[in-house]
Amino acid sequence: MRETPPAPSTIRTLPSWLLGRAAARGRALVAGALAAEGLRMWHHVVLSAVADLGPVAQAELGRSVSLDPKDMVGVLNDLQDAGLVDRTPDPKDRRKNAVTITAEGRRKVERCAHVARQANADLLSSLSQEERDRFMEMLTRVAAVDAPDA
Repeated sequence: MRETPPAPSTIRTLPSWLLGRAAARGRALVAGALAAEGLRMWHHVVLSAVADLGPVAQAELGRSVSLDPKDMVGVLNDLQDAGLVDRTPDPKDRRKNAVTITAEGRRKVERCAHVARQANADLLSSLSQEERDRFMEMLTRVAAVDAPDA
C-alpha cells in the first residue's frame, strides 16, 4: 500500500512565507546577474538612485534608499574608486557632499538595469505574459507601493 505524502507544514502555505521564498530567489538571480557586471546589490541600488536623483546630497541619498550613513560611505567609496560616481562639496551647503553619476556610471547602470530585467524575467518564466501582468498588479497592491504610508 502506498503512503500518502505528508501535508505541507502550515508555514509553507502562508503567503508571507511564499513571498519570502520568491523574494530570496529573485534576489539571488539579480545578485548573480549584477556580479557578472562587477556590482553588488547595494552598489546597484545606490548607483541607480544617483542616476535618478543626482546630483544629490549624500545624506539625502542614504535616506532615499534606507541605507545607514556608515554603510553609505563605504558603498560610495567603492563606486567613486570605480569611476562610477563623483562626490564634490554641495554648492548650496559646502558642509555636505553632492553625489553625481559619471558617464561610465550611467553606462554601468544601464547595463545592470538590463541584466536585472533579464533576471526578473527568468524569475517569472514559468508564468504566461498575462499571468505576469496580473501577478505584478496583485503584488503591487499587496506591497502597497503607492500607499501614502509606504
